[in-house]
Amino acid sequence: MSSHKPRSKPSPVAKSANPTKSSATFTSRLAIFGLLALVLALTVSTLERIKSQFYIFDPANLHAISQKAIAAHPNDAHAIMDDILSQLRLDPKISPYLNKHSFVEEKEWMFNNAGGAMGSMFILHASITEYLIFFGTPVGTEGHTGRHTADDYFHILTGNQYAFPAGALQAEHYPPGSQHHLKRGTVKQYMMPEEGCWALELAQGWIPPMLPFGLADVLSSTLDFPTFGTTVWITAREMIGNLLIGKF
Repeated sequence: MSSHKPRSKPSPVAKSANPTKSSATFTSRLAIFGLLALVLALTVSTLERIKSQFYIFDPANLHAISQKAIAAHPNDAHAIMDDILSQLRLDPKISPYLNKHSFVEEKEWMFNNAGGAMGSMFILHASITEYLIFFGTPVGTEGHTGRHTADDYFHILTGNQYAFPAGALQAEHYPPGSQHHLKRGTVKQYMMPEEGCWALELAQGWIPPMLPFGLADVLSSTLDFPTFGTTVWITAREMIGNLLIGKF
């Protein structure tokens, strides 16, 4: 009877690590990451320098148009808005980029909950570098302005707005016909009294980073998803529509 010896299994040969190759791979990836970061920084820096070239609105001109409409229709928000929009549509530089719908269309209005404040808004224009809206409330509100990547110009049409930055002991008061300029990166508390306040609001800078502030309260508090959908739809409709005709 023959005996069969069990075959001995070949011992696995451990793969020797190659520290030189690993170091080269890490260095290569680090260089690619550094190059991408440099390209991104240069792109952002370039866009920051030229963003004002994409603006179509002038805060001083909007202020003058608002004051003229207020003088013609004091305390009549509907007539003031109609006058302002009519004047903007007459400007060939601005008209092609305005919302084609009328502010009298109820479906074009939406609630906005942001920073604890609540109001209603109609989007006249939205693009990557600017937005222009009618915003306000007939019942009053107050909250946090947000800290934004754009300059914000509030042209008060009816009612009053009050605001103050941290550390101020006296409120800033903005009556009809005044302009409240919230500089980019700054923050305040603001309030519209119970008698109501309506404004023409212009933002100039980088608009997309501002959108989460305007939508976060829907997700964390109000759970008003129909309003969320309306806001996203109309904002996207106007932004994309303007991009397609060359307005950045």
